[in-house]
Amino acid sequence: MARAATTADAFNAVAEPRRREILDALIGGEKSVGGLAGLLGLSQPLVSKHLRVLREVGLVDVRDEGRQRLYRLNGHPLKSIHDWVKNYERTWSQRFDRLDVVLEELKEMEHRDGDDGK
Repeated sequence: MARAATTADAFNAVAEPRRREILDALIGGEKSVGGLAGLLGLSQPLVSKHLRVLREVGLVDVRDEGRQRLYRLNGHPLKSIHDWVKNYERTWSQRFDRLDVVLEELKEMEHRDGDDGK
């Protein structure tokens, strides 16, 4: 069976941990391939390969400055990921709220048990 292309969309592109590391590194501003390779401890060819994928889905932009190519983050394609994850935010918040209630009840029980023993 043929493997699905990792360049189809932002979801597939960020599924690879090293690509997420590259995006994280670019939050601070533009960097060259060599700068990214040094920062992340990866080879330049590997960084170039991942940057190509990120460029193809629009997550990074590139500009030439002299002999260097500088890469920068383009967050717009991440909006689809944000919107998808946001659907789960309400569920997570409700679960954390319930957990807060349970913890508060446990604290009250512990406090009452401590008062009874005196």
